[in-house]
Amino acid sequence: MLGSAILMIVSILLQQRGASLGAGFGSSGELFTTRRGFDKNLYEATIILAVIFILSILAGLLLPSFNL
Repeated sequence: MLGSAILMIVSILLQQRGASLGAGFGSSGELFTTRRGFDKNLYEATIILAVIFILSILAGLLLPSFNL
């Protein structure tokens, strides 16, 4: 459970969206484009890691012998 949480945090932090200075003042200036290449793979990996994390939490709550 801890490993999937750390990997999910890292994968979220690696995604770069809206990191411009103008975003802090209300004007984002970014275009919505389709994800390609590494960005698409990282996005899909983040979703998979989130599902694994949630399932491990549910397994820990529902199964008393599942202690990680």
